[in-house]
Amino acid sequence: MGLFGEEKVVYKPVEEVDVGPKSDHVYVRANVKAPRMAGLVVKIFVWFLESRIFGTLLLFILKRNNLIHKFITNAELEEPPLYVPLHPFEDVKEQEVKCIDSDLSPPEKVQQAINCLPNSSGKILNGLKSSFHHWTILDYSRAYISGEITPWMVAERFIAAVHESSNPPLQMSFFINYNVDDILKQATESTLRYKRGQQISVLDGVPIAIKDEIDCAPYPTTGGTKWLHKVRSCTDDACCVKRLRLCGAILVGKTNMHELGAGTSGINPHYGATRNPYDINKISGGSSSGSAAVVAAGLCPVALGVDGGGSVRMPAALCGVVGLKPTFGRIPHSGVLPLNWTVGMVGILAGRIEDAFIVYAAMSGRLPSDQPNCSMHPKLHFPLLNSSKPISDVKLAKYAEWFNDCSDDIRVSCSQSLDKLKEHYGWKIVEVTIPEIEAMRLAHYSTIGSECSTSLSSHLEKLNPAELGWDARVALSVYGSFSSKEYIKAQKMRNRQMQIHMTIFAQADVIVSPTIGVTAYPIKDDALETGELDYVNGAALVRFSIAGNFLGLPAVTVPVGYDKLGLPIGLQFIGRPWSEPTLIHIASAMQALCKSNYRKPEVFYNLLNRD
Repeated sequence: MGLFGEEKVVYKPVEEVDVGPKSDHVYVRANVKAPRMAGLVVKIFVWFLESRIFGTLLLFILKRNNLIHKFITNAELEEPPLYVPLHPFEDVKEQEVKCIDSDLSPPEKVQQAINCLPNSSGKILNGLKSSFHHWTILDYSRAYISGEITPWMVAERFIAAVHESSNPPLQMSFFINYNVDDILKQATESTLRYKRGQQISVLDGVPIAIKDEIDCAPYPTTGGTKWLHKVRSCTDDACCVKRLRLCGAILVGKTNMHELGAGTSGINPHYGATRNPYDINKISGGSSSGSAAVVAAGLCPVALGVDGGGSVRMPAALCGVVGLKPTFGRIPHSGVLPLNWTVGMVGILAGRIEDAFIVYAAMSGRLPSDQPNCSMHPKLHFPLLNSSKPISDVKLAKYAEWFNDCSDDIRVSCSQSLDKLKEHYGWKIVEVTIPEIEAMRLAHYSTIGSECSTSLSSHLEKLNPAELGWDARVALSVYGSFSSKEYIKAQKMRNRQMQIHMTIFAQADVIVSPTIGVTAYPIKDDALETGELDYVNGAALVRFSIAGNFLGLPAVTVPVGYDKLGLPIGLQFIGRPWSEPTLIHIASAMQALCKSNYRKPEVFYNLLNRD
């Protein structure tokens, strides 16, 4: 028992933890004890939470009831803390890969990626063929080279589509900011390059949207707030954005996001609730809500997000697109809002895994000298997706109790997809136990909360609370309540979980799970002004995401099916450090088995249509 007779966990040494299928570990489901709140109720709750008399007591009760005290605050762990999930580079022998010079320019890396793709033939401008698919980067490039479509024409259609989608009856709230003159200027320059036969790369003229957590000139970076850009000016492109600009991509604006990334719904009281293109009355997920939705709706083949707690993979799964989160340190983080230094990573949302790969190729490579891990030089390998022999003998680790902790529709769809992989490719399922998953979720929450409140502390001291959304005020109150003891114990849990996951990766290539525990749920009217607190659905959405962020592991989600209401479902693969090529291979294999069943969203814009 801890202080005041509270429960505590004494963790056995990590060397004694059994990750086998017959482990005596008991799976703990998320014990979320907090009612959904929005509208007037959340305003009253904030008043109590921010009051000196009641606030401390309320926060104590919230943390105790949600088992933070039991699993983190009062817990006993003997492992030393691990503050940053930096992985030493090990040259893992991956199948069907090609070693790439990290010093190549972004356009040269893009060309190397194209050389790894299978050849596809046939004209692409005759509609969306028999089964639905999103237009790809190569579709745009071929259309431009043919001269039937130009970047200028696509830009005009894009602007018209954003205008239509932003107004009644749709009110999709895809973007926080987009600049018509800047988009047309980039499109004019790209169109001229194609006319001269001097296009820079296949990304030349391709529209790419940027989450409003990443610097991209000429836009301010708001982080989904009404105030952050006033105290932190955006003076230059983020490094990852610079690399895309060097490839000729048209950067079309800053996408909507959950305020400060502090939520999973994508409902932003300042810029609107980003609506799901598959059902405009449902959430798109957060925090990279706009980036997922614009890709799903066909406005861009690719968009950038930031993944601090599943914030790329969750909305990708909810909106039926691919979400790729690379290894911690693979993509430069300079120019990204420093909201969570050790768990947040730039990620990619795309209609197809091939497009995520191309953009990954453009952005990866040697890190700038101002990055904390710039002295690391991990080798860069690309997957040979054009290989005549698919990768074989892949071992997929599955923790059944965790895998099945989701809605019935998700469990059935993901299980069937896994069966397809086994039957078609002969890959093997390795049954494992991943202990202490709920403790890891709470340790991650303590970490991301501490880092966010610390990064903003100097600004929050001077800020008028009225400039914050009501749900963000609750989040920041909780974040600011974490003590140094809780933060350090969370880092001890990080070390512990890192060792547990490395033990699993000694017997399997990837860990497989659903991406989300529930499909997109309704946007309620009372949440539009205040945002909402829905920690039950929030815990279900993040359930399978945490290891990728807390442990810095690469992960990818692929759309594999739909629930009974036609809402998308994603399957996730989590890889060893630096194993992006294997993940892309596996995602490509999964996509190939599912793509004939992909469905067109309710809201979709066909920017390459000649009519």
